[in-house]
Formats: sequence, structure tokens, C-alpha cells
Amino acid sequence: MSSAGIPYGWYGVVLAVAALSTWGLTFPVRALAGRVGYVAQPDVRKVHQRVTPEAGGVAMFLGFLVAVCLAAMIPALDRQFAGTSEPLGLVLGAAAIFIVGVIDDLRDMSAPAKMAGQVLAASVLYFLGVTWFQFKVPLAGFVVLSPDVTPLLTAVWVIAITNAVNLIDGLDGLAAGVVAIASGALAVYGLHLQHFGNLPTDTLGPLVAVITCGICLGFLPHNFHPAKIFMGDAGALLLGLLMAAATMLIGGRSAGSTGGRSGETYFFFAPLFIPFFILGVPLVDMAFAFVRRTASRTGFSTPDKNHLHHRLLRLGHGHRRSVLILWAWTAVLSGFVLFPLYVSSVNAFIPFGALALAVVLFTLFHPSLRHRDDEAPLEVPAPVAARARRSARVGRAARMGRGDPGEGVA
Repeated sequence: MSSAGIPYGWYGVVLAVAALSTWGLTFPVRALAGRVGYVAQPDVRKVHQRVTPEAGGVAMFLGFLVAVCLAAMIPALDRQFAGTSEPLGLVLGAAAIFIVGVIDDLRDMSAPAKMAGQVLAASVLYFLGVTWFQFKVPLAGFVVLSPDVTPLLTAVWVIAITNAVNLIDGLDGLAAGVVAIASGALAVYGLHLQHFGNLPTDTLGPLVAVITCGICLGFLPHNFHPAKIFMGDAGALLLGLLMAAATMLIGGRSAGSTGGRSGETYFFFAPLFIPFFILGVPLVDMAFAFVRRTASRTGFSTPDKNHLHHRLLRLGHGHRRSVLILWAWTAVLSGFVLFPLYVSSVNAFIPFGALALAVVLFTLFHPSLRHRDDEAPLEVPAPVAARARRSARVGRAARMGRGDPGEGVA
């Protein structure tokens, strides 16, 4: 425990338990998903080419519950749970968004119905205290949020982050890796603020970020290409809600300065903009999707093949390399936020400018791109499409109690 009374070691234990429990629970969930028909079918708008269990969100939600229960039993973390409804709000909000995701995985909810579910989850968070309190706005000081504005802002933020994570969940390991890096960076940032007294030590935000990072790390061995299981909308929406909650609890509760230490100006601006840096990849992808679909006059929920990961595939990068490039961008943006916490010199930004340039050059001029094929990476071969149609029929029959539920699993 540090001089500021922060139990870093126990946070590490919670991280490890979240990761190990999610990793272990994914094995039985994979087996059960194939039996009950909770699987993803290949089609022309998806990259995967075989029937794959899609119930990873179940294991992630169970791992989240295990980690929260453990944290609640650790005396050193008691201040985050005693005398507050926030942990209950987090669990109930996560349960609400998880149920919405499961229904969407199995029944394909309409966009308005899914948004209603996201608003419901955000409302649960708000009424039980998991929300913003204030902002520190550049050149304007603190802006305390009124009760009239806070519910709307909470709902907008939850909808934005959950959809951003959901949209980027298009390649094996992409969403889990991006959120693992982003939540890890957010946890370090929140704990750093607590260490210097700029964030109350009873704030739940850093713990939520630690648990989110843990369940992503535990799920990644099952989900990295070639994926043995997908997280589905249940997992993507869950991760989005947890990231939304963590950013609100840290960015909306922080004083945002270092109390006279070097780099104070940096911290003055940071709390407001931290989420936009560490979640830069999914937020940029969502913004491009909104502009693209608005310009083409299609609904925002209409799927297409123009997300960042699709564009990398069309450039000629393989599946794994595309994922690693987007992980690298998330790491660079997170490092841009974190490194100046420990190195106050302006020169601290130079290494990350160089890293960003290196990622750009690697993305655009990798030697293998001389032999790229613009269309092949995204095409589903005819035999695969035929198998997909057959598997879809079998999967539907299995869920309705007709036929052998295991037939559709490749």
C-alpha cells in the first residue's frame, strides 16, 4: 500500500482474478453455446468463415461478477463499497445491458429497441449514483452538472461508448484488445490521480477499469485469431458500459490538477479529454460510420464494410496484422496520455510522435502491401456461404427445439 493509502497490490489481485475467472469460465461457455445454438453464422458482411460460438459475453459477465464479489470482500477496498449504492448500480446496469446484448445476439433486436435497452442501463447507473458530478473545462474552471442535465448526459455517454465498442468488434481479438489497453491506461490514470489527492480514494472508477481490463485479458486467449468464441453484442455492450461508467467516475469526479507539481497545466485539461484519447480508435471509427451512413442516407444501424478494420484488410494487411495495428494505435494514444504523468518535460511527447509516425508508415508501406488484393480479404467463398445458409437453418431449428442443436457447429 502506498503512502496515500492506495492498495495497489489488491488491485492487482482483482485484476488477476477477473482475468483467470473469465478465462476459465469461457471453456464451459464455449461448449454450452454450441449445444444450444448460441453461435455466429458466416455471411457476406462478416469476416469469419465458419460457425463460431458467440456466447463470450456470458463468460465475461460472470467473470465481472466474480471480480466484483471478491473486491467487496477485501477490507482494503471497503471504502469503495461502504455506504454507497454505486456498486449495486454498476452490477444492475451491467446486468441490464448484458441482457439486451444476449437478446440481440439471439433475436436481432431493432435499433430503437436496442437503444431503449441502453437508455435503461444508463438510467440504472444514474439513479444509483454512477454518473458525472462535474467537469473541469479549459479556461472556464469547474462546471457542476445540474440534476436536469446529468441524466441526459449519462445516457448519451453510455450510448456513445457502448456503440463505439460494438462497432469495432469486427475482427478476432480487436475489441477485447483495444478495451484492455484503454481500460488499463484509465486505471493507471485514475490511481495516479488518487495518489496525489486529485480523485477521492473511495471513487469506484479505477476499480471498474481494473476489472474491465482483467476480463478482456482473460477472454483474449479464446478470441485472438483464429477465434474459438466471439464476445457477441452481450460482451461488446458490457465492455462499453463498463468503460462508460469508469470514465464518468474518474473524469467526472477529478479535480484535474497535480496540486502544484510539474505538468499541472497538462492535468488541468486531462480529465475532460482522457476518454477521447484512450478510446480514440473506437470513437473515431464510430464518428466515421456516422458521417458515412448519414451521407449515404442509410440508418446508423445499417452494417457495412467500411470500418477501420475493413479498410486495413483492403489495404492488404492480414487479419492478425490489422488487429495489431489498431492495438498499436490505442497503445500510442494511451501512452500519449500516461507518459507525461511521470515525465514533465515537453520532450515527453516526442517519443509518442515518433511511434505514431512509425505506425503510419507500417500501415501504409508494409512490404507485403505491394501484393495486396483489394477485395479478397472480405469475400466469403461460395461454399462457405452455402454452409452458412445451411448452418443458419440448423441453428434456428436448434433454438426452437427442432433437430440436433450440435449440427450447426463447425
